[in-house]
Amino acid sequence: MTAKPKLLIVEDDAGLQRQLRWAYEGYDVVVASDRATALDAVRAEEPDVVTLDLGLPPDPDGTSEGFATLQAILGLKPDTKVIVASGHGARESALRAIGEGAWDFYAKPIDIDALGLIVARAFHVHALEAENRRLAERAGTTALGGMITAAPEMLKVTRTIERVAGADVSVMLLGASGTGKELLARGVHDSSPRRNGAFVAINCAAIPETLLESELFGHEKGAFTGAVKTTEGKIELAQGGTLFLDEVGDIPLPLQVKLLRFLQERVIERIGGRKPIAVDTRIVCATHQDVDAMIADGRFREDLYYRLAEIVVRIPSLAERSGDAGLLAQHFLKKYAKTMHSAVTGLSPDARAAIDAWAWPGNVRELENRMKRAVIMAEGKLVTAADLDLAGDAEDVPLNLRSVREVADRKAIRHALARADGNISNTAKLLGVSRPTLYDLLKSYDLHA
Repeated sequence: MTAKPKLLIVEDDAGLQRQLRWAYEGYDVVVASDRATALDAVRAEEPDVVTLDLGLPPDPDGTSEGFATLQAILGLKPDTKVIVASGHGARESALRAIGEGAWDFYAKPIDIDALGLIVARAFHVHALEAENRRLAERAGTTALGGMITAAPEMLKVTRTIERVAGADVSVMLLGASGTGKELLARGVHDSSPRRNGAFVAINCAAIPETLLESELFGHEKGAFTGAVKTTEGKIELAQGGTLFLDEVGDIPLPLQVKLLRFLQERVIERIGGRKPIAVDTRIVCATHQDVDAMIADGRFREDLYYRLAEIVVRIPSLAERSGDAGLLAQHFLKKYAKTMHSAVTGLSPDARAAIDAWAWPGNVRELENRMKRAVIMAEGKLVTAADLDLAGDAEDVPLNLRSVREVADRKAIRHALARADGNISNTAKLLGVSRPTLYDLLKSYDLHA
């Protein structure tokens, strides 16, 4: 049996409560009479649609308590469609309510039939938006090995990866630790004609120098003490596929010479072997180090660099990826809530603010670790800033007021676009501006939904 859509009615008039409950018997109706019980209902029931009377106690003749309740509901569950009602200064209340994120407005006295149409349309739109988000997530997890992003800085990188994947050239990925270099390397492989071959990864910094040569090139039986059988190296294992050399800057100079010979001649010799072995393997490598400085210091061969770096892709840090911190936080929250069978369902307003403000020195890896910890530590259904163990924003900001305004506008618009999945109407509501104003801002700052 299909569950009825859940509707929360926030109304302090007992007679009107009964009338609305009777009128909407097609929904699973939950009733609240004040802000506290309304918020408890949102946390416990997670309604998709809420009808909210702005005249709530302790201000039944005004709208202050109603607007406070509206902000609190949207803070807990931003995708909720809140339909507000008021008989106090209807036009002014309507404009303010829509500006603060309400989905629609109706004036008292209530017309049950008219309100019923608004409620039905709200459920329909909510269902469409939820389906769009599911489709977007499903599409996002199949591209480039599962890379999740909405930031223009990262989308530029993924487009570059898609273009170079089909060409059989060596690719070097440059970026800080935790930015997703292995994920992008796998994306190169999965998008290339070699996708049916093996993808073999090796972290050159994690293997002692004495063992690294054997790991890469393999060895013959009896080549050294303990070599009890012939073993293929990673280069051979990636035959017909892709070898990912992570932290390639840590390869010692003597081994760099042997790697250069393989890239030039496409043959290898195992340790202790005398027979050249032809290998067809594509190389993708990555490092967080300054390769130019290493070449200048004589720690990395320049001729090897040009063989490895036929295509260079620079990966932005998470702090440089507009809106992605919030997007990824939601992804990791859902992932770990599911695997840990947690009751956590979302982020609190202070958690969202902290995520947007944090500099993320550890990049995506740090964000994932913090979200995993937060899901474990959270006491309620919402992860808080305390659960994330995040301090305040310590970024330096420019002093010029025009520059400050532009930086703030760009940041707010990108975060709102990410939170609204690119929907212009919802983005405008989150920002508290009209659609035409938002279009003007997008054009002015050269931003795109």
